[in-house]
Amino acid sequence: MLMTKSRLSYKRHRFPPEIITHAVWLYCRFNLSFREVEEMFLERGIDVSYETIRRWVVKFGPAIARELRRRQHQPGDIWHLGEVVVTIKGRKFWLWRAVDQNGVVLDEILQSRRNTAAAKRLLARLMKRHGRTPKRFITDNLRSYSAARRPTRNGDGSKLRRNLQKRPLPAWAETGGPGRPCSQSA
Repeated sequence: MLMTKSRLSYKRHRFPPEIITHAVWLYCRFNLSFREVEEMFLERGIDVSYETIRRWVVKFGPAIARELRRRQHQPGDIWHLGEVVVTIKGRKFWLWRAVDQNGVVLDEILQSRRNTAAAKRLLARLMKRHGRTPKRFITDNLRSYSAARRPTRNGDGSKLRRNLQKRPLPAWAETGGPGRPCSQSA
């Protein structure tokens, strides 16, 4: 299913590699608990305990997570940056989000301020995670983006574009973010 030519050794395990891989994949990809994965398998007629699933995640989880990250969508060359005000327990926060031209959420960060430091933090996380700059950033008219982008401009032809087509935030403002990566060992 996930790995066709597996480099992992599934010898001396009671269940076939497909079931083990699927259990670890469910846990890593969909933020499920061990007991929830156990219940899902039980509904399908496979009796496996949550402790066995935990041991599989410890043993096979890092390799399967690496494979999931390797197969992950590569971001496009045009990134849309935007911010939305969010009220949490009566306090105002800003949700900063970055999306590529295909609508894939690249990163999101919740800040209490809407200033250059917050924009710098978002751009620094984006550059660190993806290791490159896009050809174009598309933003609203907030000056913090250009101020945050100025020190990281590296002559690769990438430039910051403000207010392309004067349109509102894309539909990703209402959608959820990506699932949690499975990088922990237990």
